[in-house]
Amino acid sequence: MSSRRPKSKEARKIKGKDKKKENNVPTADEGASEPDHPDYIFPLVLTSATQELFGCRADEDLTGENPYKLLKKEDIIQDMKTRASVSDFSPIKQLVLDYPEDELLLVFDRDFIYGQSFYLVLTVEAKENILKPSVQGDDEEQIKHEEEEEEEMIIPKTPESHPWISLGSEQEIEEESVTESRPRLRYKISPLLRRCGAPVCFSDRSALDGKEGFVECPSYQDKSFSIREMERHTAIQASSDTKHSSTQTLWKYPRNMWTQYESREFGPEEKENHLRSENLKNFITSVLIRFEISLQQNHITDVFCDDWTALCEEDGALTGKTETQLKEYQSFMDLHFSKEKTISHIHWHPTISVSMCIICDMVVLWDISAHVERLQDTRSGGKNISSKLDKNSVTPVVRYCAVSGIENGHKAPITDIQWLSETFELSKLGIPVENPSGISVQLVTCAPDCCVLFWDLRPPRVVSQSLTDVKQKSEEKPLENPHGIPNTFKHLNLAWKPFIRVSLPKIGSSGEYSPLKFSLRDNTVDCPTGDRPPQNADREEGCGFAQLRVPSAKQQKPLENISTKLYVGTEDGELVYTDWKMDKDNDSGRLLSTKPIHRLLVHDTLVNTVSRSPFFRDIILTVSSFSFAIWKEGVTSGPILMSACSKMLRTVGHWSLSRPAVFFIGKEDGSIEVWDLLQNSHEPSQSQNISSAAVTCISTSSISSKQHLLAVSDRLGTLHILQIPWTLRRSSNSERQIVKKYFEKEEERLEYFEKRQIKHEKEKKEMEAEQQRKKTEPAMPLKQEEELEAEALKEYQQFLDLEKVILKNMGLLTETEDRSDL
Repeated sequence: MSSRRPKSKEARKIKGKDKKKENNVPTADEGASEPDHPDYIFPLVLTSATQELFGCRADEDLTGENPYKLLKKEDIIQDMKTRASVSDFSPIKQLVLDYPEDELLLVFDRDFIYGQSFYLVLTVEAKENILKPSVQGDDEEQIKHEEEEEEEMIIPKTPESHPWISLGSEQEIEEESVTESRPRLRYKISPLLRRCGAPVCFSDRSALDGKEGFVECPSYQDKSFSIREMERHTAIQASSDTKHSSTQTLWKYPRNMWTQYESREFGPEEKENHLRSENLKNFITSVLIRFEISLQQNHITDVFCDDWTALCEEDGALTGKTETQLKEYQSFMDLHFSKEKTISHIHWHPTISVSMCIICDMVVLWDISAHVERLQDTRSGGKNISSKLDKNSVTPVVRYCAVSGIENGHKAPITDIQWLSETFELSKLGIPVENPSGISVQLVTCAPDCCVLFWDLRPPRVVSQSLTDVKQKSEEKPLENPHGIPNTFKHLNLAWKPFIRVSLPKIGSSGEYSPLKFSLRDNTVDCPTGDRPPQNADREEGCGFAQLRVPSAKQQKPLENISTKLYVGTEDGELVYTDWKMDKDNDSGRLLSTKPIHRLLVHDTLVNTVSRSPFFRDIILTVSSFSFAIWKEGVTSGPILMSACSKMLRTVGHWSLSRPAVFFIGKEDGSIEVWDLLQNSHEPSQSQNISSAAVTCISTSSISSKQHLLAVSDRLGTLHILQIPWTLRRSSNSERQIVKKYFEKEEERLEYFEKRQIKHEKEKKEMEAEQQRKKTEPAMPLKQEEELEAEALKEYQQFLDLEKVILKNMGLLTETEDRSDL
């Protein structure tokens, strides 16, 4: 029976005169002349995630030789339901739903004939014509011959049924089947009548009563019941004889032992005798050459270096990892709350692999402790929450539990907020003191209202109350709480105010600086010996924010090795270095902020990023609209590295957590620049577009050694989670030292340039002073000039006479020559 089927009249018509137009297969020449696509196709842009999901990766699954892929209609509909507007098929949702068949044809447009890398065929006729193209050429005789062959084709028929003929297979099936040889046994188990309905009494049991704290129920063989094995299938493989042998000492049962000893030393006389002995001199003489050679080899080559690790440090040749681009991992966008709203800040949760984005103004506090279990279960990709959460459950909305008072907070929108380290806290004077609780309870904010504020979450210490106050408080009715907000921070709501207000007066002029971003030093690395509060790892389970109170100032121990300096970026492109400690005015007794220590100006517009390197705590990255700079704390002459001006505005910057030489820069056009100082310092190593809107914030997180994530937010309220490739997260053993030396060289270059500039300015001032002195000096009289000239001629004549006398004494000048000269 032939597998071919007769073609319709419409298909034969396609092979006729207008074959090229009806065939629906575009050519390269046609695509170049006609950029507009036909009505039966739709060009698409498929992201890398969509290509992997449908198995249509460009130049891998689909190539120029095999550009076709059949996609199931139900898979496309499911993708549009799952990812909604993020799905690449959402523009043709109605066309896909109206498609009559179950499979749609996707074509890989490698040469971008229709403007995109893929296009989807929207009609069944075009799909069949593309998958089964007609014979090229306009030879009428060949077309006629093919039409005659199609008329002679045999139409397929439905096969007829025939009676079943037994060939003995039913006997083998009957032998292999399991049949019951006896009726099944039935047992009825019931408790004793006297125990039915009796009360049950439970009691506690110590874990030490049983073996290792548990009751063991080992399995055992029941002698009254056994199964006789009738048949066994085994396999045997021939192998060479094995032999076990061992050397050295035999292994014995390990035992804990200890030994105490004291080193034996020579006395002064014995040391002197050994130093003067001939044996020692001969030994040193014999090994001197070998010792020098060994020292030279150690100086040239590091004998302790792992060659295998160093072999694959620079590239991923051994592991096969050559990816360099950021790969999209996940995207988040709430169509109700955050659509088309700017995400101003991103912060990864310190213990849960969840990123939190903030879209607010004022100081607002949320408590998500009731949803921690839900967030922890979502780390496995939804595997653990299938039994706990319903698929149709609504996402919970968390209401804020406290908000600061308008009269006590900032007078302008808050532009930056950071938590203080849990290793210390601040007193009202800004002095660092110990934090016995080990919980972060203080935070810092800044705004363009020319001040930096410090806030505390704890209620003030309890003051002694009268009996009437206690009675009135007990008789008060509790407030209604319809939204289930925890009462832990109810004392802050609408009454929250800062306990330290740091102003920023300008240096050498009136007015104040307007801060936008600030950077605090990570003081945990500044306390290697003492003064560092111990981490309270054995904190009680019930201890939390509810039990904390502001302690008395007399009970707190000051910490000396905590840095109280911070960098502040302003609206005018300035980087201000100041101290948050407060000074007490002797006259009025008020607490006043100190003057900033110094001011650095290098940017032309506002500073949108002030970030410290996680590897070098004295290295700061600042980003402005057109440039970025790298500074070193303590160097006041300027930045150690300055970028060139960019055509596209830069919006944010962030250091890498795994490589000291890498940092990321976000731009106005939605792209991210990756800068690698080991490759280039004048241009980015790569640039990649992430979104169609401007990038507003960047934050990195290390999930594991093999997975590092980069969170990127844009101005339209979308949060993109990207996977950092192996080349950008794998740090070589010497990268930190190389980057450190690079910063040191740049610092030396800056110091040398500063010294040269000071020297040139000094020489310039001296030259100007000399010129000014010559201008003001009176003119010399004519008579004095003639006298000076006569004295000069007289001195010259004395020199000539002395020269002649010396030449005569040496016999080099005769009297005739002397007279001839005369």
